[in-house]
Amino acid sequence: MVDASISGYSSSSRDLKPTVLRNNFGAPTYTNQGSVKVSRTALANSGYNTSRLGFRGTEDLGGGLAASFWLEAPITNDDGATGVASFVRRSTVSLSGGFGEVRLGRDYTPTFWNDTVFDPFGANGVGANLINTANGFNATTYGAKDTGGFGGNQNYSRASNSIGYFLPSNLGGFYGQVMYAFHENDKYSNGGFTPRDSATSKSRAGRYIGGRFGYASGPLDVAVAYGNSTVGDQYYAGTTDYVKTFNVGASYDFGPVKLFGELSRAKNSRDYEITPISGARPDVDLNGYLLGVTVPVGAGLIRASYSAVKYDYNQPAILFTPRAADPRANKLALGYVHNLSKRTALYATIARVSNKNGAALTVGGPGFYKASEGVFTPKTSTGYDFGIRHAF
Repeated sequence: MVDASISGYSSSSRDLKPTVLRNNFGAPTYTNQGSVKVSRTALANSGYNTSRLGFRGTEDLGGGLAASFWLEAPITNDDGATGVASFVRRSTVSLSGGFGEVRLGRDYTPTFWNDTVFDPFGANGVGANLINTANGFNATTYGAKDTGGFGGNQNYSRASNSIGYFLPSNLGGFYGQVMYAFHENDKYSNGGFTPRDSATSKSRAGRYIGGRFGYASGPLDVAVAYGNSTVGDQYYAGTTDYVKTFNVGASYDFGPVKLFGELSRAKNSRDYEITPISGARPDVDLNGYLLGVTVPVGAGLIRASYSAVKYDYNQPAILFTPRAADPRANKLALGYVHNLSKRTALYATIARVSNKNGAALTVGGPGFYKASEGVFTPKTSTGYDFGIRHAF
């Protein structure tokens, strides 16, 4: 799959503090700095489908058994810098039969599937839903997707070192999978020998366990998923951090239109070996929803979606001090795909994100100007993709 687009992005921030003039009350003077927009135009990739090159094959072992492999690498065809250097998109070997399929290697997590299957934009390009964006975005470090997302979760979309089991396909429309991913950290028979430095005192970080089960028959497809990713632990502090994700999605094809919907909840929590009397870190919740539609028009397809997310930091109430409003954001996306053939398509997408109360989500491209410094408050992010996708 090779996908290229001309894409534009802009992120606008605003200084919300009032101008304070010289005075006799001891208040420091301050001049409001107005607003700042960071924009970029690029020849990008993967605006409709992710650019990739893969190899897969199956051997019939007889008696209903089969062995197979799947190796898939990302491609940045806009600059050619990334090719078949690693198979980080998927690298698995499987054994399948009447019992289902056992799959080993690096693969999509069960909880990610609902974020992409029930999104009219497939979580690609500027139209990707905010559930996908926020779960892949580190709101603490303002990090980009795939660098440790919500709560520092490295297992949002894919998990390495995993064992997966998939139900057989002859269950009358019911389908499902479970996955366990090893953390591959060292564990000491006597915990007192655990090294004290922060890097090697982790004995569980990186583990993932989850599952997804659904039903697909005719125009209806509905699935529910749950996953628990261990994102950090400290042996001597007696703490373990998790990101627990639950989501449910559905689609229904009426013919003239196909509707999509998803509800999602992710919780970043900390477990204590000994719960402190005070000073325990509160959980952080990330709630989101998505509504979408696709409309076939001749050789084309109109796509539209509305998604929204809200962060809840569960801060305790302080007497006579108003609680800070929860960060939230919403996104509207509209697009059109025109199929020139079964393998080649032209597409166009536009999208806009509105951030409130300190949320800092974008459609892609540049981040907000000095968002981590707290001077400028992130507001809106807009973008477009005009591109071509070719499959071979």
